[in-house]
Parts: sequence; structure tokens; C-alpha cells
Amino acid sequence: MSKIRAEHIFTSESVSEGHPDKVADQISDAILDACLEQDPESRVACETLCTTDLVVLSGEITTAAKVDWEGIARNVIREIGYNSDDLGFCADSCDVKVYIHKQSPDISQGVTVGEGLHKEQGAGDQGMMFGYACNETESYMPATIYYAHRIVDELAALRKADPVKYSFLRPDSKSQVSMLYKNGKPVCVKAVVVSHQHTPDMKREQLESLVKEVVQKVIPAQFLNCGIEWHINPTGRFVLGGPAGDTGLTGRKIIVDTYGGVGSHGGGAFSGKDPSKVDRSAAYMCRYIAKNIVASGLAEKCEVQVAYAIGVAQPVSVNVDTYGTGKLPAEAYEKIVRKVFDLTPAGILDALQLKYPGKNGWSYRKYCTYGHFGRNGVPWENLDKVEVLRKEAEQYK
Repeated sequence: MSKIRAEHIFTSESVSEGHPDKVADQISDAILDACLEQDPESRVACETLCTTDLVVLSGEITTAAKVDWEGIARNVIREIGYNSDDLGFCADSCDVKVYIHKQSPDISQGVTVGEGLHKEQGAGDQGMMFGYACNETESYMPATIYYAHRIVDELAALRKADPVKYSFLRPDSKSQVSMLYKNGKPVCVKAVVVSHQHTPDMKREQLESLVKEVVQKVIPAQFLNCGIEWHINPTGRFVLGGPAGDTGLTGRKIIVDTYGGVGSHGGGAFSGKDPSKVDRSAAYMCRYIAKNIVASGLAEKCEVQVAYAIGVAQPVSVNVDTYGTGKLPAEAYEKIVRKVFDLTPAGILDALQLKYPGKNGWSYRKYCTYGHFGRNGVPWENLDKVEVLRKEAEQYK
């Protein structure tokens, strides 16, 4: 069990949708969305590489859907804002190479109902997945990663909403928030780092003023009272950015995608993977469980771990850590979780409706930027198990 330190500073980072790795994630997830829209049984493991005026699509996809791989990639790039040749990466002129083949039949028989040794849908791979929640913010996310996301998200929203006023902003950016914690609770922001791609003629004061304005907007005033150390474009210049400045790959921002370094990570990336892959679906389920546990008042912090064997439906282990904040005996949490939540791959798909994003008004692409967790609108953020958990907890009090 992790101990709560009396006082420490913790830091998390985020990146914008224009970051090269996030460009790759969005292309992979847009392809997943397109496949599932026509064929919910699609098996997708799509990897994207993007660099100076080049996109490479590769991976394993088995689907009945008719998908314009190249067209989807170009549309994503255009919507992000890479639409001019002078950026070194342009939706209309970049080269797009497609190297996609079908899923291995050896994997397929383990994750398809009626095939393989167990005749039920098993996990698409072995591994362990984690979910986390805490009561530091209304989103039940750690404060550092939540506010780091909000900064770059707001800057991107401004850039798109008023491209004339903010014409000096380009798509690529990163943020970092450091907060002082006392007795496990965030007290104040100690440092903010923002690096934002810009036009050659931008005046540094423009960005400094804008970033400070955004920080004051997205971070509550109670956290801005102990003197912030600012680092805004600390190298002094960030003109060359995006895939032209740094090659992007799907799945390289796994800490940005989750909890900003708080808690544990199983190592598996999310984007480009259909929900038969427990790397993605079980991590979403663990977040769903942890968030409902904290929202029910059964703990102030909660981390849920599950582990699977490839082709086997039931998890080989379930572990719940409340970091000493739990209101129940430690052994009660696993029993309650196993009773309330179906942790088989098929049970997860059904509970969270992960094969039907479009029908339920969300998309994998939209939620692969600015964190996969902490925003409403997706089923793994629902708080519909709170009362059930409270009822089950009564017998252990």
C-alpha cells in the first residue's frame, strides 16, 4: 500500500492534438472509428508514423468495412490544422503510404466467440491494465494532469475559434503543471511550462500574455496563490514543429493518455486498437470501476488492476488499492468489484458499448487527445454504479 507523504511537488504533462505522436494517434483512431461504423466486429490494430510530408499506415485490420485509408489520414491532418506547405507537413501534399494486412488467425481464434480452446471470447493478449480515480477534481482525475490537459486544450480551442486573432499559433504544443501537495491534497501550482509552436513573426510577449490568461481561466484561483514559476517557450523559439520537427508514432504518449504518472501503468497503448484488445477495453473498465468507487465515497483514491491471459475470458487477477483512504476492509473491494462488474472481454464490451461509438454519440478519435479519461461523454466516465456499490458495501461496514 502506498503511503501519503506530508508534503511534495508532483508534475504531469500534456500535449496538444498537433503534437506529432497525437497526430499519429488520431489517424489510427479515426481509421478504427470508420471500421466500427460499418462493421462493429472489425479487428483493428492500426499503427501510424508521420514525419516531414510523409504518413505511413501499417498494422493488421480485418473488416467488412470499405474504408478510404488515405482519405481519412488526410482529413485528420487537415482538421488539426496542418494545411499549408510552409509547415513542412500538409494534408494535401504529404505522401501517404498504406501497408495494412489482416489479423493473424492465431490471435483471431482466441478472441472470436466459438473459436479457440475456450469457445468464448477471450482476451486479445496477455498483460495487466490499470485504472485510477481520486477526489482531487470534479472529474475524479489527478489535478496535475487534468489542468495540464485543460491548458493545451483551451489554446487549441482559441486557435480554431478565432484563427485571425490567434494567427501566430500553430498546432503543436506541450504543457506541464507542477503542484504542491500537502497530506495527499493539491494546495497550489508551483510551476507551469508551455511550449507552443508559432509563426516566425510572433512576438514572445503575445504568447506569454495568452498562456497566463488561459492558466487563470482553466485553473481555479485557489491554486494560483503561491507564486508560479513560468517557463513559456523556454528555448525562445518554436517555429518548426509537428511531424516536420519530430517524427510521430501511435502509442507513444501512454502517460499523457492516462493519469500523468499518478498510479501505475500496464505498458499497453490504446489508440488504433479495437476493443477486443484488453490493453484498451480493460483499462477503460478499470477507470470506470475506480471512478465509481471514489464517487460512491468508499475511498478518496482508488487504483484497480486486472490481468489477463491471451484467449482466456476471466481475468487471472483483480487488485484494488485505495492508498489507505478506503472506508472498507481491504479484502472487501475485490469481492465487490467481481460481483458488480463483469470483467470478461465480452462483459466489458457489453457494459461500455465499446463496439458502437458512433451510435452512442462519441468517437475514439475525439477522446484520444487531451487524455482518454476525465471528460464526460463516454461510457467509461459514467457514474451509474454508485448506488449499487454503496449497497454492496453495507455488509462490510
